[in-house]
Amino acid sequence: QVQLVESGGGLVQAGGSLRLSCAGSGRTFSAARMGWFRQAPGKEREFVSAIRRSGGTTYSNSVKGRFTISGDGAKNTIYLQMDSLKPEDTAVYYCAAAVSLTGGYDYWGQGTQVTVSS
Repeated sequence: QVQLVESGGGLVQAGGSLRLSCAGSGRTFSAARMGWFRQAPGKEREFVSAIRRSGGTTYSNSVKGRFTISGDGAKNTIYLQMDSLKPEDTAVYYCAAAVSLTGGYDYWGQGTQVTVSS
């Protein structure tokens, strides 16, 4: 069983920063890519950012230039540095891992709440 545990969420004022962490544990697995998603109240879950084992990264247009994803492949751990936060970034942020480079994600964390006040 693979477990993903997020941490680092909280309450911050607009313009502030937070750093999320996601640590994978459990049976040995090598994620081909890991990513962050978020879900705001009353909205569908949306993609935020992803990082491949090769180090390549992708971002949604809404966070590009403000968020930075990074990872430690040896520890199956990824981070999301969130700067210049806006109230519309308020959501539950989920970490996910995929064993292949294409298709859906196989494992999901429980989520961590990020609240940005105006």
